Amino acid sequence: MIGLNHRTAPLEIREKISFPEEGLVRCLETLQDLSSLTEGLILSTCNRVEIYAATRDPERGVEEIKGFLAQQHHLHLLEFESTLYALQGEEVVRHIFRVASSLDSMVVGEPQILGQLKEAYRTARTTRTTGTLLNRLLHRAFSVAKRVRTETSIGDRAVSVSFVAVELAKKIFGHLEGREVLIIGAGEMCELAAQHLVRGGVKGVTVTNRTWERAMGLAEKFNGEAIPFAEFPNSLLRVDIVISSTSSPDYILRKKEVSKTIRERKNRPLFFIDIAVPRDIDPQVNSVDNVYLYDIDDLQEVAETNIKGRQQEAQRAEEIVATEMEKFCRWYQSLEVVPTIVSLRERLEKIRKRELEKTLSSIPQLSEKERMALEALTVAIVKKILHSPITFLKETSQDSEGELYVDVVKKLFKLKEE
Repeated sequence: MIGLNHRTAPLEIREKISFPEEGLVRCLETLQDLSSLTEGLILSTCNRVEIYAATRDPERGVEEIKGFLAQQHHLHLLEFESTLYALQGEEVVRHIFRVASSLDSMVVGEPQILGQLKEAYRTARTTRTTGTLLNRLLHRAFSVAKRVRTETSIGDRAVSVSFVAVELAKKIFGHLEGREVLIIGAGEMCELAAQHLVRGGVKGVTVTNRTWERAMGLAEKFNGEAIPFAEFPNSLLRVDIVISSTSSPDYILRKKEVSKTIRERKNRPLFFIDIAVPRDIDPQVNSVDNVYLYDIDDLQEVAETNIKGRQQEAQRAEEIVATEMEKFCRWYQSLEVVPTIVSLRERLEKIRKRELEKTLSSIPQLSEKERMALEALTVAIVKKILHSPITFLKETSQDSEGELYVDVVKKLFKLKEE
């Protein structure tokens, strides 16, 4: 797994490396074409971009994936390589289990990442870029996440980036009663924000989106008003809070527009929360008097407060992850044992038949009954010889040294590498 997240890369880098939803299938197909990879999946959220892959050549796989990231985003590798982390084997298993369980999120316990991971997997499955290993790994990750939610209280008072944003709004205004809010974008992030705002007591919700039907749908859920996307700048005159999360590749609001709006508002404060990646609002907006602009990285401070309250439950969740990781790794190690046992049996069976044929051809006077007796004898001998090593291989497949023993057997009996 190669990736970066909110801990290793600033927002400026994350927004450059993110994969837009509409082009994800094409990117997956390009990823699958890399010669060193047999399976691949791309997870791209506002806080992380990670590529999970199966390969028989890890070193080459790492280099090809890094090159893929640079090529897809038209960047030089040196611009972001220092923010990347690379994991292999058991480390990947533990990492994805922690990601699915929201133990690696900016806000520990937020449920949104699991849905994003499921969507990433669904897209990869549809594009047919996953196989035996990633399919098993992802299904196991979903199961681990469910177990963590069921057996711990890590999801109590579940928070998300949207919830943290609303908490920040309460700090700015003191309370939300009577406030007007404008939601730009009608995706899940914005819907979550609207839910928290309504619970917090906002007076009214206005929704805009480039797709009118989606704006209408979200507005209806909260008894709000939908407005055409082109008209949202006019709404800035009457609202107090603006939460924006669109998929626009460019800024939808710049300093000049906001400065004009503030003058017309007679300097009444305006609070922006930009939870989009890439950002929707020009950072220069923050220099305008009586305007408060926060992006995803700015939410980290509030998120840390929530994290502290969940450490005990997070520790219990970590123990579940460790147990489930061990189970998965035992399964993974056993993958090599079965074909080795089959090859070992085939190898000895070929030797048995070859030597038996030589013996029978040298004593043609044997009766059919005697020939059958010799056949049964050689079968029994081979079976008894194989019993102990096969039992040993099966038992040690669950141990850390299982792979070593499989390799020794392959070399001792000159088994084919397949």
